[in-house]
Amino acid sequence: MEQNVKNYATELRKQGKTYSEILNLLDVKISKSTLSSWLTSIKLEENSRNIIRDKISASLVLARNKALKIKRVNRCEYLKSVLNKNLYLKKFLDNQDIAKLIISALYLGEGTKDIKRSALVFANSNPNIIVLFLKLLRFCYKIDENRFRCTLQCRADQKTNELESFWSDITKIPKTQFYKALIDKRTIGKVSKNLEYKGVCRIDYFSSEVFIDILKIIEVIT
Repeated sequence: MEQNVKNYATELRKQGKTYSEILNLLDVKISKSTLSSWLTSIKLEENSRNIIRDKISASLVLARNKALKIKRVNRCEYLKSVLNKNLYLKKFLDNQDIAKLIISALYLGEGTKDIKRSALVFANSNPNIIVLFLKLLRFCYKIDENRFRCTLQCRADQKTNELESFWSDITKIPKTQFYKALIDKRTIGKVSKNLEYKGVCRIDYFSSEVFIDILKIIEVIT
C-alpha cells in the first residue's frame, strides 16, 4: 500500500507537481517530511524543474501580496483607532483661549516675527496648515477680510493661474487680493517631479493689533 502511494507521488512529482499539490492529490494523509524523504533523490527533467520553479515563484508572489493586503488592512484599522481615540480633542477648538494658544504656536513656527512690520505674515506649502491657521485666526479675532493678501511662491513650470484658483478656494480669499506670484529662479528649466506640490502660500494680514497680540502670547508660552 505504501509503495503504491510512493510510486504515485513519484509520478506526480515527475509531472511537475509541487509538494503541496501532491499532498492534496494523494488518497492517504502523510506528512510533508515523509513526502520529502520519498522524493528528494528523484532527478527531474528540466521541463518539470521549470514547472515547479514557476509554481513556487507564483505561490510566493501570492503569499507576499496576501501579506501586504493584511498589513494594509491592519494599518488602516490601527490609524482609525488612533483617530477615534483623539476625536474628543476637537471640541477644545471651541475654546477661544485654547485656540489662541494653538494659533500662536503655529505662528511661532511659520510666521514672521519682525515687530517693525506690524502685520502677520504666515507661509506654508501644506493646505491643512493654512486652513487651520485661518480658521483659528477668524475664530479668535474680529477679522476684516479686505486686509488679507496672498502671495504664491512656486516653481517655474507651474501654472500660476491654476495655483491661485487652488489657494483661493483653500483660503477663502478672493484672487483679486493675490499679489503677483513669485517664481523660484532656481527651478527654471527643471521639471517638477512632485505633481502634488502646490507651491508655498504666504498670507499677509495687515493688523498691528492682531500681530502684537499673537507675539505677546508667544512670549508667554515660550
